[in-house]
Amino acid sequence: MGEFEAAGEIVTGGLLGRAMEPRAGEGQSEAHHMCLNCGTALIGPHCHHCGQSGHVHRSLHAIGHEIVHGVFHFEGKFWRTLPLLTWRPGDLTRRYIAGERARFVSPMAIFLFSIFAMFAVFSFAGIAPPTDMRGVNAYPLSAIKTQRAQVDKERRRAIETREDAESDAADRAKAVTDIAEADARLKDLDLAANQLKEDPIEVKAAHTGWYTLDHGIEKWQQNPSLMVYKLQSSVYKFSWLLIPLSLPFLWLLFFWKRAYKLYDHAIFITYSIAFMSLLFIVITLAAKAGVAPKWLWVASTLIPFVHITRQLKQAYRLRWWSALLRAFVLTHFITIVLVLFLLILLAMGMMG
Repeated sequence: MGEFEAAGEIVTGGLLGRAMEPRAGEGQSEAHHMCLNCGTALIGPHCHHCGQSGHVHRSLHAIGHEIVHGVFHFEGKFWRTLPLLTWRPGDLTRRYIAGERARFVSPMAIFLFSIFAMFAVFSFAGIAPPTDMRGVNAYPLSAIKTQRAQVDKERRRAIETREDAESDAADRAKAVTDIAEADARLKDLDLAANQLKEDPIEVKAAHTGWYTLDHGIEKWQQNPSLMVYKLQSSVYKFSWLLIPLSLPFLWLLFFWKRAYKLYDHAIFITYSIAFMSLLFIVITLAAKAGVAPKWLWVASTLIPFVHITRQLKQAYRLRWWSALLRAFVLTHFITIVLVLFLLILLAMGMMG
């Protein structure tokens, strides 16, 4: 099911990104003479009054076309944006800030697409939180009783197969093995039940004086696997928090330069996070393909630093030594941002 989940996440990310991306600069042909939305006479491929496209699809093929373009093309903008985002990220940042909006995918659109695509690839590659983390009450007596009834049922079925005269030799031999395995499992379950009766596990409740925090700690004690899963789900749902969290730190690197506004820094951050997400996708697929771990480690540490340095130099017109110094400081700031991000998600999970 991981492949289907991955495909679903990619389609969702593409459609969300497309919803954030205006269709400016994307011409259409074969337009109707009148706008079907507001009735205005058309003088071009789009209505100059309400902005609706003059060409309206009405077929199942058109729906598929919209999905494919939403995921892979953004009507051609994606393939104009990706090379610049990879090698000339600072130029892309400056040109978008300067007003070249119709040519490229907007920062938020490619951010949404890359985040959803990254977690989709993680799902495809089997990168997921552990599901076997056991809390302090992982084996209550009721669960042991339920499991024992299931094993006993399987044992009786195996006995019937063994004693059935119509069963062949292979089935009877397998039945004997199944009975032995069931007996061993029943013995283990009985031992676990007796241990709980003699030495019950006590949950040490937290007493910090803050009910919400105490309740959150209790939830982690009771079901850590569920809490880790919820934490992973929150990472991409609230990944946009990385942008406002990073904004003050990037501002500190240029606070005396009034030519650069907070908006400029936000565009820089959004494009940068989008590239890092796409980079993690490539590294994950490379690992899946069998690339040596040492090369993946080099790529995951060297490429982000080089990319940040180039983006700083190009976007803020810095010299190499100045860009390198700021990139070094910014990497430490990124560590702080990630810690703050995880702490916020942990707090939300404990209080939710």
